[in-house]
Amino acid sequence: MALRPNPTLRQRRIGTELRRMREQAGLGGSQLARKLGIQPAQITQMESGKGGVSVERLRTIAAACMCGNQQLIDALTEVTTERTKGWWEEYRGSVSSHLLDLAELEESAARLITYTITFVPGLLQTDAYAASVFARAIPPLPHHEVDVRMDFRMKRQQVIRAGGPPYAAFIHEAALRMQFSGPKVLTEQLEALIKHSETSAVSIRAVPFDIESLPGPSENLIYAEGAVPELDSVQIDTTHNSLILDSPAPLASYREMLARMASVALSEEESRDFIRQIKKEIESKHG
Repeated sequence: MALRPNPTLRQRRIGTELRRMREQAGLGGSQLARKLGIQPAQITQMESGKGGVSVERLRTIAAACMCGNQQLIDALTEVTTERTKGWWEEYRGSVSSHLLDLAELEESAARLITYTITFVPGLLQTDAYAASVFARAIPPLPHHEVDVRMDFRMKRQQVIRAGGPPYAAFIHEAALRMQFSGPKVLTEQLEALIKHSETSAVSIRAVPFDIESLPGPSENLIYAEGAVPELDSVQIDTTHNSLILDSPAPLASYREMLARMASVALSEEESRDFIRQIKKEIESKHG
């Protein structure tokens, strides 16, 4: 079987989980290969996502590694049998691989939770607001690249608006007040947030300045729940890139931070009133 030149995020995740199974069993790649009667190179290929893994092979590996987590094995089996090509593949070569991974992460999630401290979450941005965010990139993005990114972001938003995974957004007050392209764009964005918050598909909760302490991280993030907790992932924004974390320790840490965030953030109704008040303040100041 030919190796995959560009394994998808989920294909790579299968490989990561197979490697974890092997390492938890205390087996080296060569040792597992001998147990399966295959070449060590095939283990490397499967764990990198470049080599395909059948359902039978996956279950054989799980048995050889004495993995007793049946829910995880069944969830991985579901991922293994997926054959549908994601819409984001149309953009391969036009946007970065990090954006492709992000779209795949969102589409395959059982539930999405975002936390932003510098800007409104991408999945909730208006066209004008998104354009103003892209316009602030350093160095400046070429016009054609801004257009592609805008189109890609709007396609990502359709995942949520077309009955995608349940979506909860924690938005810090700093992000609600940050102006990227003047008060008009911001007030229109705040109005859009209010409308989103009135739908059943989106939960928006504001995190005001005056809480006693900020229990969450200092970076913008997306927490994507998988079919089982072991398949959760966290995407974190960095200055020039993004990171996707899936190791147990950071996942546990971010779960705890988001649980604490939920305990101090305003309720959904309070958040709507809070956003309306900020909108009124801006309109009054710049009216």
